[in-house]
Amino acid sequence: MTSSDADGPFCSIERAVGVLGERWSFLILRETVLYRRSRFADIQAALGIATNVLTTRLDSLVSSGLLEKQAYQEPGARARASYHPTARGESLKLVLVTLQQWGDENLPRTDGPTVLRRSSRDALPVRVGFVDDAGVSLDAGDVELLLAR
Repeated sequence: MTSSDADGPFCSIERAVGVLGERWSFLILRETVLYRRSRFADIQAALGIATNVLTTRLDSLVSSGLLEKQAYQEPGARARASYHPTARGESLKLVLVTLQQWGDENLPRTDGPTVLRRSSRDALPVRVGFVDDAGVSLDAGDVELLLAR
């Protein structure tokens, strides 16, 4: 369903893909949201991305309200920008970790996962999944999606 009106596409997935639907966007968000890299040079080094592409994608993520630009300056150096997740960007942590979990399960590396998800309280493994209002975990097959209109 791809109909649109003044609010944009009807489908929330289509609206999200309009902002996030490019490979570099997800990887930049991984670096800023999950790994807390904020400086341009650090993000570039981690990703091996061309500076012009990184600049364009960062500008897009800032204009979409997912990252905010903050000035900083090292002693004796020119002012530079760092990039930090907004509350809207932070809320993508669940999406990013869900993609990570899916990749670990469906496209595994032979040497195992590169990142482990653990509770900060007790270091027990953590999984992303469906949970009902009572806090009960559900299998994906037990979740049904109904069109709201």
